[in-house]
Amino acid sequence: MNELKIFRSHKDQFFKDDPHSPLSEEQRNAFQGLDYYPEESNLKFIIRIEPFLQQDQVQIQTSRGEADTYLRYGRLNFEVEGQPAQLTVYLGRDGSAFVPFRDQTSGSETYGAGRYLEPESLDGSKYLVDFNLAYNPWCAYSALYSCPLPPEENHLSVPIRAGEKSFPD
Repeated sequence: MNELKIFRSHKDQFFKDDPHSPLSEEQRNAFQGLDYYPEESNLKFIIRIEPFLQQDQVQIQTSRGEADTYLRYGRLNFEVEGQPAQLTVYLGRDGSAFVPFRDQTSGSETYGAGRYLEPESLDGSKYLVDFNLAYNPWCAYSALYSCPLPPEENHLSVPIRAGEKSFPD
């Protein structure tokens, strides 16, 4: 079993069995696993984040109409199926990279509000950006959660057919 399959298996186990799962008890009892796209090696990149000259604190709206504060840090530039694409990277309060995004699959194949990605720092300037790890926010599973919504600048005109698909419930 490869690393991605192991990761997905552990995530499914957490969703089914852990009391901290975003699923209700009723959902966990019927849970058969999340729906994922097949692994797509063309959507796994090592990218240098281009930091913005001016990095501002910004308010990102949430699914409940509140706002969360993030540092608008830099930009990722990459290609999907030969088309240029870019996403803004935000830093959370703990300094971790956070990329909320919508793409051409949002609302049809994937969660309508968008998905999240957490690039992994390799050396401080290069990041592993693996869309196979793109995931739904917890508000996709329950209205009890408030989740940041992808800002307009992170709405892609290309499809990202990797990572988690829509949750059927």
